[in-house]
Amino acid sequence: MTTHTEPAPRVVIVDDQELVRTGFRLILTARGIDVVGEAGDGAEAVAAVRRLRPDVVLMDIRMPAMDGLEAARRVLAQAPDCRVIMLTTFDLDHYVYAALAAGASGFLLKDVTPAHLAAAVRLVDTGDALLAPSITRRLVERFASSAPGTGSGLATPAVHRDLAALTPREREVLTLMGRGLSNTELAQELTLSEATVKTHVARIFAKLALRDRAQAVVLAYETGLVSPGESAADSP
Repeated sequence: MTTHTEPAPRVVIVDDQELVRTGFRLILTARGIDVVGEAGDGAEAVAAVRRLRPDVVLMDIRMPAMDGLEAARRVLAQAPDCRVIMLTTFDLDHYVYAALAAGASGFLLKDVTPAHLAAAVRLVDTGDALLAPSITRRLVERFASSAPGTGSGLATPAVHRDLAALTPREREVLTLMGRGLSNTELAQELTLSEATVKTHVARIFAKLALRDRAQAVVLAYETGLVSPGESAADSP
């Protein structure tokens, strides 16, 4: 078994099916991850996060009483440093876009392999996004027409910030992130070192109060820096 030197993430599992919660708990604890609590619906999840202060929440989308999307919004409002991974049985569920816009760090299908589940929890605990940039971009493009303000009923995300705070180079980096480029590809495109790109990305996150790359991609679309259909080949 792989040895991890960093502290184990503290996790709360939220799903209305006890069997799912039990299975995920067994998978994670067997891999050295500390499951500190469970919840059967969104309201219980919000209370559990308030009480337990986990590092990561695995949040089912479709639940009674309060769905996972509303629960994710409330969890992230009360615990901004918490990372939320949305769970769904449907690939590219339309709620996932709104979850990313609300601040979730990514999503997993419930048939995820045990190794991938544990790796995903550790990944988002480090502050990274669970989705590859290109996957995030395709997700946003698919549902951008249902974005807040278009009559979809989805709540307006709290990620809009004045892009005037960004330098021209930072706007360029954010635009390219929105088009699906990784840090390595950004470095090649802009003829910069990867370390310099990482510095620009970190400053963008700080200035715009973004949690991770997934939220940055959403913001690039919602502020008009990138339009659906644009690709990495479309240089600024």
